[in-house]
Amino acid sequence: MKRIATYAFYAVGALAIAYLALYAYAMFSGQPVIIPGDPIHIFRKPDAPSYS
Repeated sequence: MKRIATYAFYAVGALAIAYLALYAYAMFSGQPVIIPGDPIHIFRKPDAPSYS
């Protein structure tokens, strides 16, 4: 049981480090900044009909 708890602890630590690495990659990769409340820009064909 102690061994399973040790492996679970290491797994949680590895997930935390992977999350932080992914966050650092997203911050420093030069991708556009996501701002809460900003509309999502999705590709739309210019000749598509407007239903609004």
